[in-house]
Amino acid sequence: VEAVHLIADGKAPRIPQPKEGATYEGIQKKENAEICWDQPAAALHNWIRGHDKVPGAWATIGGQVVTFYGSSLFDASVPAGQELLIKGASRPGLVTKNGLVVFGNDGKMVLVRNLQFEDGKMIPASKYFSADETTALELTEEEKKMAEDIR
Repeated sequence: VEAVHLIADGKAPRIPQPKEGATYEGIQKKENAEICWDQPAAALHNWIRGHDKVPGAWATIGGQVVTFYGSSLFDASVPAGQELLIKGASRPGLVTKNGLVVFGNDGKMVLVRNLQFEDGKMIPASKYFSADETTALELTEEEKKMAEDIR
């Protein structure tokens, strides 16, 4: 009751909380979420998952900032895939049918399932090299008639 009265009267002491020992982490910023590749695979996985969804851990691929989402440790033999050069990585990543495999400095692997480009477009990592391919939609005569009826 006394504390409530002190607050109501504007006489409550104001003691700033010391920053040392504080456990609150401030809002993460995108510029601080760049992936440092000189780490073991477990640390890479923790970094990517720790920044998933906001702000998103990122790296530079082909001069473009690409954000990594949905990582998991990959404990198998090195899969077949197409090499992808990642700025700062000691070893190229591999675009496989399951996603993008990246390597820690311990030689172990992390599988990344989704990638997002600077323009906001998100793709499955396994489709990285086919992301620019577009296919024309061809309608059958029946579908063309239905489209016309809908219009």
